[in-house]
Amino acid sequence: MSLNRPRSKRLRVFAAMLGVPAVALSAAYLLAPVADAQRREVPSSRQMVQYSFAPVVRKTAPAVVNVYVSSRVTTFTSPFAGDPFFERFFGENFGMPQERVQRSLGSGVIVSPDGIVVTNAHVVKARGETEIRVALADKREFDAKILLRDEKSDVAVLRIEGGKQRFEYLEFEDSDNLEVGDLVLAIGNPFGVGQTVTSGIVSALARSGIGKGNSSVFIQTDAAINPGNSGGALVDVAGKLVGINTLIYSRSGGSVGIGFAIPSNLVRLYVDSALTGRRVAQPWIGARLEDLTRELADGLGLNRVSGALVARLDANGPAAKAGLEAGDVITRVDGFEVADARSALYRLTTRGIGNAAELSVMRKGRIASVRVPLAEPPAPGPDDVRNLSGNHPFDGTRVTNLLPGIADELGIDEPEGVAILSVRPRSYAARLRFRPGDVIVSLQERRISSIRDLESTLAVPTQVWVIGIKRGGRLLNLQVPG
Repeated sequence: MSLNRPRSKRLRVFAAMLGVPAVALSAAYLLAPVADAQRREVPSSRQMVQYSFAPVVRKTAPAVVNVYVSSRVTTFTSPFAGDPFFERFFGENFGMPQERVQRSLGSGVIVSPDGIVVTNAHVVKARGETEIRVALADKREFDAKILLRDEKSDVAVLRIEGGKQRFEYLEFEDSDNLEVGDLVLAIGNPFGVGQTVTSGIVSALARSGIGKGNSSVFIQTDAAINPGNSGGALVDVAGKLVGINTLIYSRSGGSVGIGFAIPSNLVRLYVDSALTGRRVAQPWIGARLEDLTRELADGLGLNRVSGALVARLDANGPAAKAGLEAGDVITRVDGFEVADARSALYRLTTRGIGNAAELSVMRKGRIASVRVPLAEPPAPGPDDVRNLSGNHPFDGTRVTNLLPGIADELGIDEPEGVAILSVRPRSYAARLRFRPGDVIVSLQERRISSIRDLESTLAVPTQVWVIGIKRGGRLLNLQVPG
């Protein structure tokens, strides 16, 4: 526990761990004379020597649940499975249909007395007819339905279908109050063995470059997190929710002391979105942010490789109008240090659309301050989205011009080309295995920058279609018969 904190705060933390009123420790702790900062404080009671997390667990465990997901899926068996000729003309769903039940298990956290549950999106990922059951710590079970599911943030919000009951729940703590070294507990159901509690510390804050979303950052902890813990609670010693456990770094599949949790401040946005219908969106400032590299830092005369580089500006965007310039390096957002582009975008997202963010930027060796309004992404116009059909490879796709908001929503780093939003099942595009998120960057060796470019090129018959697709940062070059 950090020794440079105010003594009153340390008192509250110790009292929470011991399960006793803070005033009971005041005579022994706050009023004890201290000769100097280096003096050792002698515990005044056996309770202080043999402190326990049991009071915290008693308070929090009833709000942590098991989430069971059962899905009825149909699979097809065929002697021609894997044959490209049959898959092209008949698709993957060819052969004798077989129905089976697919099951998965995870954890969740009740965050309101009326039964709102937060878990991971990957815990409730299922196909076909799906049944979700929530099991409480007291062994009661309830059906639940999905209110919101966001794959990029890996957050899902459920509602327990249990009538008018009051459930034990956890309150959100401001995750920005966490410090490296703080004690935390991870509660979940690892490997399906039953509710389990592990303890550790906050190993790092604002870890980025791990999840799918452009604004995803994580709390790192060494509290043991294992398969089945996903969606469980990360709580502080006051018994408040500071994060949702989501993934681990491991080569064996078990915990090696490197686990990650979604910060509670971001989780709370998705809960509010599920209850109010307001979509969680990354604010649009009209600036393209990139990670700072050693080469860029040297070129800009910086002695630290830390911050988000403003690589490109929209002349009519909020950032340009507020005075941000290309080449600026954002070092802080609302006083919080940012290590890279994702950290900056996380701060902007949690700040929220409709507000303004105070950016500290390094510009030509000097620190400048820019106040940028956080706006809604530009809405697509009627010519920005199109359903394609015809005698060409993209028959059955719904495509869109890459406007800033759409690029952010699809997680596309370089907004150039035309993105595929959806693919109609059993269409020609589906048989060619195009998928949502694919970006068409070239066709017939012609650069595609808009739907108009794409449609005009598709209108010219050909014997062979030469296609350039970007998928997950990789460029795929395809040739398809006309």
